Amino acid sequence: MFEAFSKAPQDKIFALMAEIAADDRPNKIDLGIGVYKDDDGNTPIMSAVKKAEERILKTARTKTYIGVAGNRAFSKAMVGLALDGAVPEDRVRAAQAPGGTGALWVLMQLLKRGNPDATLWVSDPTWPNHKPMAENVGFTVKTYPYFDPETGKVRFEEMLATLDGLGKNDIVLLHGCCHNPTGANLSPEQWDQVIASLQKTGAFPFIDLAYQGFGDGLEEDAYGARAVVGVLPEVAIATSCSKNFGLYRERVGCAMVVARDVAQADTANSQMLNIIRSAYSQPPDHGAEIVRIILEDEALKAEWKAELEAMRTRMVENRKKLADAIRARSNSSDFDFVAEHRGMFSLLGLPKPVIDRLKTENAVYMLDDSRINIAGLGDERIERLADAIVNATR
Repeated sequence: MFEAFSKAPQDKIFALMAEIAADDRPNKIDLGIGVYKDDDGNTPIMSAVKKAEERILKTARTKTYIGVAGNRAFSKAMVGLALDGAVPEDRVRAAQAPGGTGALWVLMQLLKRGNPDATLWVSDPTWPNHKPMAENVGFTVKTYPYFDPETGKVRFEEMLATLDGLGKNDIVLLHGCCHNPTGANLSPEQWDQVIASLQKTGAFPFIDLAYQGFGDGLEEDAYGARAVVGVLPEVAIATSCSKNFGLYRERVGCAMVVARDVAQADTANSQMLNIIRSAYSQPPDHGAEIVRIILEDEALKAEWKAELEAMRTRMVENRKKLADAIRARSNSSDFDFVAEHRGMFSLLGLPKPVIDRLKTENAVYMLDDSRINIAGLGDERIERLADAIVNATR
């Protein structure tokens, strides 16, 4: 059996993590994996999360199964957080999943069952896991234009022209906010044009909303998802609690479907639960229960929102500081786009030789596509990174 295998390629992010760990230089800068880090380089546990966990420890009475759909109160709270009444609740069905990745996988399986001949369209570039996940499900995957590394902006006219040419056998995967890996997002006006295109063509919208609250705010970041479900009859949405609740290792996500009517919602939900049952049977509850407690308790919810806003504000400030520091050293506006982007990531548009030079000469680690994690920077690191980038690009 096993002699038939060749080694699978190692994930680039985890390969970079191993490389960083093996580097004993004390001044190394890790801009790789997508986790929030404070000024000391730590990924903290939010105080609201700790309080919710304490409550669980005091009140939990059982570890019995919770069912295929997972924590239903969690899913209801997540639908409220993401959609906030933008569509009638009786058209929405949701199931807890193991992380945003699990939610994407469940929904990809569901959409493949619904239209075996569909083509899945992803942005160019997109999160590296989107394409292999979709291909493993059996989709043909194609890309629509999205990011211009020369300007740091969305190639919106080209994107829209591609979407306008799609049809009912096409599924369009859209980043709800905080585009990964670029950090360049659609404006509300652009979202409205995308929706008009989907209305015209009948292509199916599939939204990956992994970073709500990390861009311009909880409400602002949900604009696209809410606008889509408010107009279009059918939508799939994957959400994650890894970033905005800091529950990375707890693997907490939610798979949502919006259907034309109650009957179709029930049917789609039955298929979604069938997929879950045949894969991992049911999701773990601990992280979902943390989120449920926070979102249902007004005091804890307010505390969580304040913590999340502090994280978001720090990332926005880091962006401005880095752009300003590079401009001051280079007398150039080439990297001003970093301040305009939102979320954890920006794609710097650096060539591979420059990325290698930054690593060998300055212990600055980023992915080969030049994606950097803005949240991995403190003030002192920003100054050193600006020096390194300017020196390496001269």
